[in-house]
Amino acid sequence: MSTLDSILKETRSFAPSDEFRRKATISGMEAYNALCEQADDHYLSFWGDLARELITWKKPFSRVLDDSQAPFFKWFEDGVLNASYNCLDRHLAANANKIAIIFEADDGDVTRITYAELHRRVCQFANGLKSLGVKKGDRVVVYMPMGIEAVVAMQACARIGAIHSVVFGGFSAGAVRDRIQDAGASVVITANEGMRGGKNVPLKPTVDEALALEGAESVKHVVVYQRTNGGANWTDGRDVWWHKLIEGQSETCEPEWMNAEDPLFILYTSGSTGKPKGIQHSTAGYLLGAMNSFRWVFDYKPNDVYWCTADVGWITGHSYVCYGPLANAATQVIFEGVPTYPDAGRFWRMIEQHKVSIFYTAPTAIRSLIKLGADLPKQYDLSSLRVLGTVGEPINPEAWIWYYETVGGGRCPIVDTWWQTETGSAMIAPLPGAVPTKPGSCTLPLPGIIADIVDESGAQVEPGRGGFLVIKKPFPSLVRTIWNDPDRFKKTYFPDEFDGKYYLAGDSAHRDESGYFWIMGRIDDVLNVSGHRLGTMEIESALVANPLVAEAAVVGKPHEVKGEAVVAFVVLKGPRPQGDAAKTVAAELKNWVAHEIGKIAQPDDIRFGENLPKTRSGKIMRRLLRSIAKGEEITQDVSTLENPQILAQLQQPL
Repeated sequence: MSTLDSILKETRSFAPSDEFRRKATISGMEAYNALCEQADDHYLSFWGDLARELITWKKPFSRVLDDSQAPFFKWFEDGVLNASYNCLDRHLAANANKIAIIFEADDGDVTRITYAELHRRVCQFANGLKSLGVKKGDRVVVYMPMGIEAVVAMQACARIGAIHSVVFGGFSAGAVRDRIQDAGASVVITANEGMRGGKNVPLKPTVDEALALEGAESVKHVVVYQRTNGGANWTDGRDVWWHKLIEGQSETCEPEWMNAEDPLFILYTSGSTGKPKGIQHSTAGYLLGAMNSFRWVFDYKPNDVYWCTADVGWITGHSYVCYGPLANAATQVIFEGVPTYPDAGRFWRMIEQHKVSIFYTAPTAIRSLIKLGADLPKQYDLSSLRVLGTVGEPINPEAWIWYYETVGGGRCPIVDTWWQTETGSAMIAPLPGAVPTKPGSCTLPLPGIIADIVDESGAQVEPGRGGFLVIKKPFPSLVRTIWNDPDRFKKTYFPDEFDGKYYLAGDSAHRDESGYFWIMGRIDDVLNVSGHRLGTMEIESALVANPLVAEAAVVGKPHEVKGEAVVAFVVLKGPRPQGDAAKTVAAELKNWVAHEIGKIAQPDDIRFGENLPKTRSGKIMRRLLRSIAKGEEITQDVSTLENPQILAQLQQPL
């Protein structure tokens, strides 16, 4: 790792305009540096002051940080609060009639609801969950389409102290079952169907399939929102319609007052082993991170219309749809559909219609829209925009420049945010009124985030050299543990190689001469496909579960739209297929993976061999597979291979 060189040399820099800087919450580099110095010199009081300023406490905390059982840190431990109260109730005095959510459905229908109406809906649904016996500490799986109801479900869980675990609506029945089983969920909240790109997406049938599998016996109730006119298969005594559940429920619900360290949610993320990791976030620390980063990174102002295109099934949808914006009393757009339906102008038309001022999306979406119509944004009035953001993966400089010039008209700072499910909120990102931006760089850490790049021994590396991205001090929104697996938490994020002192992000990075951070990729076997983290082991396990497959290895290769594409090298139990037979088997295996995990994990390319390239000790040489996937000439030493002829087979595309 310490010998990695960065091959990306980007010298362009874009400072915020004088007008933007003057009006910004954090105005100019002097203000940014002052905050960083304050955090460096008085770390605990820096975070304590922010927590007192931003969060409404039922009972104030007396201690900022307990690190006596590191890395199991406790922040604001004796404080008492409720996340839903902070997102809804406290706004009712001044902002009851302010629009909280502008929801645009797949077919273009628009619904606007105020903070008062959202509060009413959350209270009714929370009371409905209580009528099913849901109580503090119970786990509730949310498997919903994007919409107001998804936010209501999450907020209602937070209101009564239940721990929600949102599962992306594209995951398969097996993936849903795995998360139900690990969390021990007693309730699943879903919809009969969702709508995406003009197509009905079955959700309740997937839940039914999941609950028929071994390991899902903990579920006692399934709440079903009727999103479409389609029906749903029904299990009496278990299934209940959403609209029936809230009938006659009170429009007020006293919040369950939570300890600061009580879990708010579990969110599963791919790891380098087959078992997903249940990332457990606390109530107060997570909420503080989401709230503060929202106002700093997006330079949020009360009259902004904010739009994050992420699904609530991912951490971005938690922090920057469900919690961060609502805790800041923001008006936000939520979109059910896809950016290319009914045409590639959908995003730009919505920005024009809703007068969006802050737009936050993924580089994958940007690259797709460039491909489908690079000049399309110019056909729409995008003058309402003032801040642009990217999330999920590094953005390549060419896409960054297009985003800046064509979408933002050269006047909107781009906040390229680096963070993770585990960090809960943005860690490295330009504060748009202060930090000059560079295409492809996430720039500088937020004040209070002590990030560095180190080698295998934990020593800081020199500028331009690659290393491990670490965060050297605990911070409030950091993952607390892996659900039911504290040993894995310590081993994964605070490894012995660094004496357990640093949070290891799992990304490689380098810093340039200005101190700017540039993310280079993962250091483990986790792929970043369209901004979604996918464990190679999970995909390999799914492939090997197919009766035809004896062995499989999965790697990533660069993709101009997705960032990374999935490439699978497969050994069948029978003879190696050729020609049309190989294409038929490959298509069958792609569909198999889509069913087992979800379409997002479906391999783009499958190669067949009589074996995989292994050392004589039986270790698969993945570096060779990565070179083959990229179409590179094999220049590495292959003398340790058991059978070098295998490489020629795997180099043959279908």
